[in-house]
Amino acid sequence: MTEQVVIVSPSGVARLQREAERIAAIKARGAVPRQCGDAIPEAPARGAFQVFEPMRLCPVGADDYEAQPVGYRGRSAIRNADVFDVMAAAAARKKKPAPFTLGQIAMGRHYRDLVERHATAGVRCSSVEALRTGGSGQGGEFIDAVLRDRDEIDLLRRRIGTGSAIEVRRVRPSKRGSRVSITNRRLVDMVCIEDRSLREVLEAHGWSVYGETVKAVRAALASVLDRMAGPVRTGRIHTLHKGA
Repeated sequence: MTEQVVIVSPSGVARLQREAERIAAIKARGAVPRQCGDAIPEAPARGAFQVFEPMRLCPVGADDYEAQPVGYRGRSAIRNADVFDVMAAAAARKKKPAPFTLGQIAMGRHYRDLVERHATAGVRCSSVEALRTGGSGQGGEFIDAVLRDRDEIDLLRRRIGTGSAIEVRRVRPSKRGSRVSITNRRLVDMVCIEDRSLREVLEAHGWSVYGETVKAVRAALASVLDRMAGPVRTGRIHTLHKGA
């Protein structure tokens, strides 16, 4: 027989009930919406996620394309929400426009995916050229893909440049405080790769968080993302996320 101790507060409310309510709230956060079906497991540790309808451009006729849903059994899917989703949701709650355009968000996510994929490729960049000529044809294709990712990352980082998003004016350290300049590269990496908010970027560099500084760093990030896209952006992603 299992014994259980229930501590009752002076008001007569049992702590056990509050604990049950807390656990129920955690489970509710991990519940998967019905439109996604039962193939996706409930996972409270998954964190915030967004429901979307997977779409793909399919050929229609001789030279036309149409976006068509390609979800499993016609169902929606979910993906973990990133910092761009969080910022868009915060703006929507305040009935303000989204802080970044869909193109800027796509560029930020594309850069993140490139860097993460290249970092987990399992091949040192310094030895890639040596490995390129050896092994099977399949291995060569893998190395070629790693090299393409590295070249594209280098291109995007050249477009980011070495400038600063926010600079500290040339004043005495006693007047300047702990603030340091925020470079464009660090801004992009913190937001896109490390999933940090603009507030966290400012605080990490010793800046006060208020309307003007947030506005300045947001405008700087939007400008850099546009510059990263370049005059013509080439992508290798052919799947669209409706509602993402």
